[in-house]
Amino acid sequence: MRKTFSRFRDFAILRFSITRSSNDPITRFAHAAIVSLLIITTLSLSSFADSVHDIAQRVDRRYNHLTTLKAHFEESYNGAGIARNESGELWLQKPGKMRWQYEQPAQKLFIVDGKNAYFYVPSERQARKMPAKKLDDFRSPIRYLLGKTKLENEFNNLAISTELPKQAGNVVLQGIPKGMEDRVQRVLLEITPANQIARIQIEEIDGSITEFRFRDIQENVAVNAELFRFSPPPGVEIIQAENLEP
Repeated sequence: MRKTFSRFRDFAILRFSITRSSNDPITRFAHAAIVSLLIITTLSLSSFADSVHDIAQRVDRRYNHLTTLKAHFEESYNGAGIARNESGELWLQKPGKMRWQYEQPAQKLFIVDGKNAYFYVPSERQARKMPAKKLDDFRSPIRYLLGKTKLENEFNNLAISTELPKQAGNVVLQGIPKGMEDRVQRVLLEITPANQIARIQIEEIDGSITEFRFRDIQENVAVNAELFRFSPPPGVEIIQAENLEP
Protein backbone atom coordinates (compact mmCIF):
# COMPACT_ATOMS: atom_id res chain seq x y z
CA MET A 1 0.00 0.00 0.00
CA ARG A 2 2.79 2.43 0.87
CA LYS A 3 4.45 1.77 -2.54
CA THR A 4 1.15 2.51 -4.30
CA PHE A 5 0.78 5.80 -2.43
CA SER A 6 4.40 6.68 -3.22
CA ARG A 7 3.94 6.02 -6.96
CA PHE A 8 0.73 8.01 -7.00
CA ARG A 9 2.38 10.91 -5.22
CA ASP A 10 5.31 10.92 -7.67
CA PHE A 11 2.91 10.80 -10.61
CA ALA A 12 0.78 13.61 -9.22
CA ILE A 13 3.82 15.82 -8.61
CA LEU A 14 5.05 15.16 -12.15
CA ARG A 15 1.65 15.95 -13.64
CA PHE A 16 1.43 19.12 -11.57
CA SER A 17 4.78 20.29 -12.93
CA ILE A 18 3.64 19.60 -16.52
CA THR A 19 0.31 21.42 -16.19
CA ARG A 20 2.09 24.50 -14.89
CA SER A 21 3.53 25.02 -18.40
CA SER A 22 0.06 25.39 -19.91
CA ASN A 23 -0.71 28.80 -21.37
CA ASP A 24 -4.37 28.53 -20.33
CA PRO A 25 -4.62 29.88 -16.74
CA ILE A 26 -8.05 28.30 -16.15
CA THR A 27 -6.86 24.88 -17.29
CA ARG A 28 -3.68 25.25 -15.30
CA PHE A 29 -5.61 26.18 -12.15
CA ALA A 30 -8.13 23.36 -12.62
CA HIS A 31 -5.43 20.73 -13.14
CA ALA A 32 -3.47 21.99 -10.15
CA ALA A 33 -6.55 21.97 -7.92
CA ILE A 34 -7.53 18.44 -8.92
CA VAL A 35 -4.03 17.08 -8.49
CA SER A 36 -3.62 18.83 -5.13
CA LEU A 37 -6.93 17.40 -3.93
CA LEU A 38 -5.89 13.91 -4.99
CA ILE A 39 -2.57 14.24 -3.21
CA ILE A 40 -4.23 15.44 0.01
CA THR A 41 -6.84 12.68 -0.15
CA THR A 42 -4.22 10.00 -0.75
CA LEU A 43 -1.97 11.16 2.06
CA SER A 44 -4.97 11.46 4.40
CA LEU A 45 -6.05 7.90 3.65
CA SER A 46 -2.53 6.67 4.34
CA SER A 47 -2.44 8.52 7.67
CA PHE A 48 -5.95 7.26 8.54
CA ALA A 49 -4.93 3.65 7.87
CA ASP A 50 -1.91 3.93 10.12
CA SER A 51 -3.46 6.00 12.90
CA VAL A 52 -5.82 3.33 14.28
CA HIS A 53 -2.88 1.07 15.05
CA ASP A 54 -0.79 3.95 16.40
CA ILE A 55 -3.55 5.22 18.69
CA ALA A 56 -4.31 1.73 20.00
CA GLN A 57 -0.65 1.10 20.75
CA ARG A 58 -0.28 4.39 22.61
CA VAL A 59 -3.32 3.60 24.75
CA ASP A 60 -1.91 0.11 25.43
CA ARG A 61 1.44 1.52 26.52
CA ARG A 62 -0.15 4.03 28.88
CA TYR A 63 -2.39 1.57 30.72
CA ASN A 64 0.08 -1.31 30.74
CA HIS A 65 2.48 0.76 32.84
CA LEU A 66 -0.10 1.48 35.55
CA THR A 67 -0.62 -0.41 38.79
CA THR A 68 -3.54 1.63 40.14
CA LEU A 69 -6.06 4.12 38.82
CA LYS A 70 -8.71 6.30 40.43
CA ALA A 71 -11.37 8.33 38.62
CA HIS A 72 -14.77 9.92 38.96
CA PHE A 73 -17.30 8.19 36.71
CA GLU A 74 -20.69 9.02 35.29
CA GLU A 75 -22.79 6.13 34.03
CA SER A 76 -25.92 6.41 31.92
CA TYR A 77 -28.27 3.77 30.57
CA ASN A 78 -31.08 4.14 28.04
CA GLY A 79 -33.10 1.17 26.84
CA ALA A 80 -36.35 -0.78 27.16
CA GLY A 81 -38.13 2.36 28.33
CA ILE A 82 -35.63 2.89 31.15
CA ALA A 83 -33.35 5.90 31.58
CA ARG A 84 -30.84 5.87 34.41
CA ASN A 85 -28.01 8.26 35.35
CA GLU A 86 -25.55 7.48 38.15
CA SER A 87 -22.15 8.65 39.32
CA GLY A 88 -19.44 7.86 41.83
CA GLU A 89 -15.79 6.86 42.24
CA LEU A 90 -13.90 4.08 40.48
CA TRP A 91 -10.71 2.42 41.72
CA LEU A 92 -8.69 -0.12 39.75
CA GLN A 93 -5.73 -2.15 40.94
CA LYS A 94 -3.56 -4.56 38.99
CA PRO A 95 -4.25 -7.43 38.59
CA GLY A 96 -8.00 -7.51 37.95
CA LYS A 97 -9.38 -5.68 40.99
CA MET A 98 -11.89 -2.87 40.94
CA ARG A 99 -14.35 -0.96 43.07
CA TRP A 100 -17.30 1.03 41.73
CA GLN A 101 -18.67 3.14 44.56
CA TYR A 102 -21.95 4.66 43.40
CA GLU A 103 -22.84 7.86 45.23
CA GLN A 104 -25.62 9.47 43.20
CA PRO A 105 -28.60 9.20 43.07
CA ALA A 106 -28.34 6.26 45.48
CA GLN A 107 -25.48 4.45 47.15
CA LYS A 108 -24.41 1.11 45.65
CA LEU A 109 -21.21 -0.89 45.69
CA PHE A 110 -19.72 -3.15 43.02
CA ILE A 111 -16.43 -4.86 43.95
CA VAL A 112 -14.23 -7.38 42.19
CA ASP A 113 -11.47 -8.72 44.45
CA GLY A 114 -9.75 -10.70 41.70
CA LYS A 115 -11.61 -13.91 42.48
CA ASN A 116 -15.20 -12.98 43.29
CA ALA A 117 -17.50 -10.10 42.48
CA TYR A 118 -20.01 -8.50 44.87
CA PHE A 119 -22.92 -6.15 44.35
CA TYR A 120 -24.48 -4.47 47.36
CA VAL A 121 -27.19 -1.86 47.85
CA PRO A 122 -27.22 -0.53 51.43
CA SER A 123 -31.01 -0.22 51.40
CA GLU A 124 -31.26 -3.99 50.90
CA ARG A 125 -30.51 -6.77 53.36
CA GLN A 126 -28.71 -8.94 50.84
CA ALA A 127 -25.48 -8.73 48.84
CA ARG A 128 -25.06 -10.68 45.60
CA LYS A 129 -21.90 -12.65 44.86
CA MET A 130 -20.58 -14.60 41.89
CA PRO A 131 -17.19 -15.79 40.54
CA ALA A 132 -15.42 -12.99 38.69
CA LYS A 133 -14.69 -15.27 35.74
CA LYS A 134 -18.43 -15.70 35.13
CA LEU A 135 -19.23 -12.00 35.02
CA ASP A 136 -21.21 -10.86 31.99
CA ASP A 137 -21.23 -7.19 32.87
CA PHE A 138 -20.05 -4.16 30.91
CA ARG A 139 -18.05 -2.93 33.90
CA SER A 140 -16.13 -6.17 34.19
CA PRO A 141 -13.69 -5.85 31.23
CA ILE A 142 -12.55 -2.47 32.57
CA ARG A 143 -10.68 -4.25 35.35
CA TYR A 144 -8.26 -5.57 32.72
CA LEU A 145 -7.19 -2.12 31.59
CA LEU A 146 -4.14 -2.18 33.86
CA GLY A 147 -1.32 -4.42 32.73
CA LYS A 148 -3.14 -6.36 30.01
CA THR A 149 -4.42 -3.76 27.59
CA LYS A 150 -4.26 -4.64 23.90
CA LEU A 151 -7.15 -2.96 22.15
CA GLU A 152 -6.53 -4.52 18.76
CA ASN A 153 -6.87 -8.00 20.27
CA GLU A 154 -10.03 -7.13 22.19
CA PHE A 155 -12.07 -5.68 19.32
CA ASN A 156 -13.08 -6.78 15.86
CA ASN A 157 -13.08 -4.13 13.12
CA LEU A 158 -11.34 -1.55 15.30
CA ALA A 159 -11.41 1.75 13.42
CA ILE A 160 -11.64 5.50 13.80
CA SER A 161 -15.31 6.36 14.23
CA THR A 162 -17.18 9.07 12.35
CA GLU A 163 -18.86 9.91 15.68
CA LEU A 164 -17.72 13.26 17.02
CA PRO A 165 -15.95 13.26 20.41
CA LYS A 166 -17.65 14.88 23.39
CA GLN A 167 -14.47 16.86 24.05
CA ALA A 168 -12.65 18.73 21.30
CA GLY A 169 -9.20 17.31 20.60
CA ASN A 170 -10.17 13.74 21.47
CA VAL A 171 -10.46 10.91 18.96
CA VAL A 172 -13.12 8.19 18.93
CA LEU A 173 -12.39 4.57 18.10
CA GLN A 174 -15.08 2.00 17.45
CA GLY A 175 -15.19 -1.78 17.33
CA ILE A 176 -17.08 -4.89 18.35
CA PRO A 177 -15.85 -6.65 21.50
CA LYS A 178 -14.72 -10.17 20.74
CA GLY A 179 -17.02 -12.75 22.27
CA MET A 180 -19.91 -10.29 22.60
CA GLU A 181 -21.03 -10.18 18.96
CA ASP A 182 -24.41 -11.68 19.87
CA ARG A 183 -25.13 -8.84 22.31
CA VAL A 184 -23.16 -5.74 21.26
CA GLN A 185 -23.25 -4.07 17.87
CA ARG A 186 -20.67 -1.37 18.60
CA VAL A 187 -18.46 0.10 21.32
CA LEU A 188 -17.08 3.64 21.16
CA LEU A 189 -13.85 4.54 22.95
CA GLU A 190 -13.10 8.24 23.28
CA ILE A 191 -9.36 8.79 23.66
CA THR A 192 -7.72 11.97 24.94
CA PRO A 193 -4.47 13.46 23.56
CA ALA A 194 -2.82 11.98 26.69
CA ASN A 195 -3.98 8.51 25.51
CA GLN A 196 -6.47 8.09 28.34
CA ILE A 197 -9.90 6.56 27.83
CA ALA A 198 -12.34 9.34 28.73
CA ARG A 199 -15.56 7.66 27.58
CA ILE A 200 -16.87 4.22 26.75
CA GLN A 201 -20.22 3.82 24.99
CA ILE A 202 -21.75 0.37 24.51
CA GLU A 203 -24.51 0.03 21.91
CA GLU A 204 -26.38 -3.24 22.22
CA ILE A 205 -28.20 -5.08 19.46
CA ASP A 206 -31.55 -4.47 21.20
CA GLY A 207 -31.02 -0.70 20.90
CA SER A 208 -30.04 0.02 24.51
CA ILE A 209 -27.01 2.21 25.17
CA THR A 210 -24.74 2.27 28.23
CA GLU A 211 -22.16 5.02 28.57
CA PHE A 212 -19.34 5.54 31.05
CA ARG A 213 -17.52 8.87 31.31
CA PHE A 214 -14.34 9.28 33.33
CA ARG A 215 -12.76 12.47 34.70
CA ASP A 216 -10.30 13.53 37.38
CA ILE A 217 -8.23 10.48 36.46
CA GLN A 218 -5.35 9.77 38.85
CA GLU A 219 -2.73 7.17 37.97
CA ASN A 220 -0.50 5.05 40.22
CA VAL A 221 -2.05 6.47 43.37
CA ALA A 222 -1.75 4.78 46.76
CA VAL A 223 -4.79 2.53 47.24
CA ASN A 224 -5.81 0.82 50.46
CA ALA A 225 -6.16 -2.93 49.84
CA GLU A 226 -9.32 -2.92 51.96
CA LEU A 227 -11.12 -1.09 49.17
CA PHE A 228 -11.24 -4.35 47.22
CA ARG A 229 -12.52 -6.52 50.07
CA PHE A 230 -16.23 -6.78 50.71
CA SER A 231 -17.19 -7.15 54.35
CA PRO A 232 -20.98 -7.30 54.69
CA PRO A 233 -22.49 -5.12 57.41
CA PRO A 234 -24.15 -6.95 60.31
CA GLY A 235 -27.40 -8.57 59.28
CA VAL A 236 -26.60 -8.54 55.54
CA GLU A 237 -26.74 -11.94 53.89
CA ILE A 238 -24.50 -12.88 50.93
CA ILE A 239 -26.28 -14.92 48.28
CA GLN A 240 -24.96 -16.56 45.12
CA ALA A 241 -26.29 -14.84 42.01
CA GLU A 242 -26.50 -15.46 38.26
CA ASN A 243 -25.64 -11.87 37.42
CA LEU A 244 -24.67 -8.65 39.19
CA GLU A 245 -26.13 -6.02 36.91
CA PRO A 246 -28.12 -3.31 38.71
